[in-house]
Amino acid sequence: MRKCVIIGCAFLVIVSGFSGGCRKAAPELYTFGIFQITDAPTLNEARKGFIQALTDKGLRDGVNVRLMVRNAMGDLGEARRIAQEFVNQKTDMIIALSTQCLQAAMMAGPRRPIIFASVANPQLLGVGRSSEDHSRNITGVASTAPIKQALALIREALPKARRIGTIWTPAELNSEYYLRLLREGAGELGFEVVAVPVANISEVLLSGQMLLNRKVDLIFPISDNTINASFESLGRLARDNSLPLFGGSPLFTRLGACAALGWDFFEMGYKAGEIASRVKDGEAPGSIPLQSMSRVRLHLNLAAAKMQGVEFPPQLVGRADEIIGQEGAPVQTEREQQDYL
Repeated sequence: MRKCVIIGCAFLVIVSGFSGGCRKAAPELYTFGIFQITDAPTLNEARKGFIQALTDKGLRDGVNVRLMVRNAMGDLGEARRIAQEFVNQKTDMIIALSTQCLQAAMMAGPRRPIIFASVANPQLLGVGRSSEDHSRNITGVASTAPIKQALALIREALPKARRIGTIWTPAELNSEYYLRLLREGAGELGFEVVAVPVANISEVLLSGQMLLNRKVDLIFPISDNTINASFESLGRLARDNSLPLFGGSPLFTRLGACAALGWDFFEMGYKAGEIASRVKDGEAPGSIPLQSMSRVRLHLNLAAAKMQGVEFPPQLVGRADEIIGQEGAPVQTEREQQDYL
């Protein structure tokens, strides 16, 4: 009788083990590898917009997708390491936020779907010849800045200004591209450009001080990732020296610029997130045209303008999308009220 009990127990163990072995393993979550080159406010906004777009499509981290978020903190070598990490861990899609990250992603995963945002000119990286004719595995949203419109804004705000001081980063291909656009546009409007290079974030303030010594009428730094990460230091410099400071992203009026004209980077990241959702659902990246931004936004900071000796003409104020008042609080403009209604 005892033998029967033992045999019966053994049979149950075998059956139990067999049924457990046939049980299907839980499917792995679709993984997005998201990385940015540095802690710049523009890139942070693009990342937030991207994730929000996924959320609005019902894609939630840890629920039905997995998000691996990384920051290279200004180190190009680290950006390359992160891109390789994404490839080694077999992420399903790489999200490159910046020109440097797109370069790293292209080197690490040539066959993997890559979606980019905050890239000044993807054609410079060899992504493709046009928005329609591009790599089969890459698509995204270009961030080519409206440099000529920004220069027209400066001319309208400061009709007597002649010398524009700017700071740029030679190590960034996008920065060199923007400097060329700035020089071309400045010549058409009668400006002289005084440019000082920087190698890293710690040099931004020092380069701004060098521009002061060169008697510029204003500072309009190139909107690149190194300088954007340290824009607030330029805001303090402009305030302490009563020197007009203009920015290439609306975010920068909150960091000391008297006026800033450019793209909404949250919106840019959101557009990239919508594209990524389409690719996840089966569309080929190569069939989705490269996109660009269309709505230029103008923000003003009246408190900063007063300290920097700038008085905006009424027609310019009337066109602003957002105005920070004399006390530093945002004021709803007529354009915002119309959008709301």
